[in-house]
Amino acid sequence: MAFINYVTQIQFEFGAVRLLAQECARVGIARPLVVTDPGVKAAGVLQKALDAMAELPVAVFDQTPPNPTEAAVRAAAALYKAQGCDGLVAVGGGSAIDCAKGVAIAVAHEGPLTHYATIEGGSPRITERAAPLIAVPTTSGTGSEVARGAIIIVDDHRKLGFHSWNLVPKAAICDPELTLGLPPLLTAATGMDAIAHCMETFMSAAFNPPADGIALDGLERGWAHIEAATKNGGDREARLNMMSASMQGAMAFQKGLGAVHSLSHSLGGVNPRLHHGTLNAMFLPAVVRFNASAESVQKENRLERMAHAMGLAAAGDIPDAIRAMNARLGLPSALAAMGVTPDVFDDVIKGALADHCHKTNPRIATAEEYREMLHASL
Repeated sequence: MAFINYVTQIQFEFGAVRLLAQECARVGIARPLVVTDPGVKAAGVLQKALDAMAELPVAVFDQTPPNPTEAAVRAAAALYKAQGCDGLVAVGGGSAIDCAKGVAIAVAHEGPLTHYATIEGGSPRITERAAPLIAVPTTSGTGSEVARGAIIIVDDHRKLGFHSWNLVPKAAICDPELTLGLPPLLTAATGMDAIAHCMETFMSAAFNPPADGIALDGLERGWAHIEAATKNGGDREARLNMMSASMQGAMAFQKGLGAVHSLSHSLGGVNPRLHHGTLNAMFLPAVVRFNASAESVQKENRLERMAHAMGLAAAGDIPDAIRAMNARLGLPSALAAMGVTPDVFDDVIKGALADHCHKTNPRIATAEEYREMLHASL
C-alpha cells in the first residue's frame, strides 16, 4: 500500500521570519527553546529570529555541531527542561533542525536516543508527546523543515536516522532572505544536497506520483539556479528557487532515498568532518549509473525524464553533467580530494548495508557493488 501524506503548514516568502511569534501562538508554544549553531549566531541570523520573538521568554542553545550528536541533544534537552520550555524553534541548516528533532524526542521519552532510531525499530516509539517544533531553515539543502526524519550521530558513533510523523515541524518558515549571506561553498554543497534529494527520490521505485512530480520540478529549479546562487549570493531569484528545491526534495523523499544516502550517511559517521551535501555530490554519478539498469527506472523512463529537467540531451549525459557541475561550483573532484582513502571502505559498506535508505534504492546493492561505487567515486 502507498502511504501519501503532505505535510505541514509552510510560510514561504522574503521576510517570513517576522511571522515567528504568530506561528508560536498558533502552535501553542509560549516558552520556546531556540536551537541553532555558532555560525548562524555569528552571521546575525539568529538575532533576526530573536527580534521576531521579542515578546516571548526565549532560551537559546547555540552549540549544535556541524553533524548533530546525541551529546548535543542531551545538552539542549537539559536546557529545555531547566528553563521550563514548552516547544522548540530551530534556526539553521539541517544540523540545527535535526538536533531540535532529537530534543523533541528526548524531552518527552525515556531512555537513550538510539532506542528511537529507525533501524532499531524505534519509529513507533516516537509518540505524539514529542515537543512541538517550528523550523526556520537558513540553508537550502536538507529540507528538514518539512521532513519527518532527522540524522544524528549517536554515542556509539553510528550516524542514524530517526523517522516519525510526530517529528514533522508544526510550521516551516521558509525565508530566502536568510540565505543571502551564505558563503559560496556552503551554497554549493547544500544546493547539491537538495538536488540529490530530488534525483534519488525520483529514482526510488515506491509508488507516489505526487512525490515524483514535486521532485522533478524541484530538480529543474535546483539545477537551473544553483550556479547563480553560488556565484552571486545576493541573487534573490536564485535564492528563492534553491530554497524551493530544498523544500520540494524533502516533501518528496517521504517516498524514500537510496544508495547515495546510504553511502553518505555511513561515510559521514566514519568521518563526521565530511559535509553531507558534498558527499552526496560525489556519490551521485556512480549511483545514477548503477541505477540505470533497474527495472523500475527503465519502465518509467526515469533517467530520461531527469535529463529533460536538467536540460540534457540524453540520460547517459547525467553522470558527467553532475561531475561538471561539481567542478563549476568549486566542489571537490572526488572522494580522494576530501581525504577519503580505501582503508575505510569496509566500515562504510557495513554501515551502508544497514542504513535505512539501502532498501529504498531502486536496485538493491550488494557489498561488492557498494565497493565498486566507492572506488568509482574515489
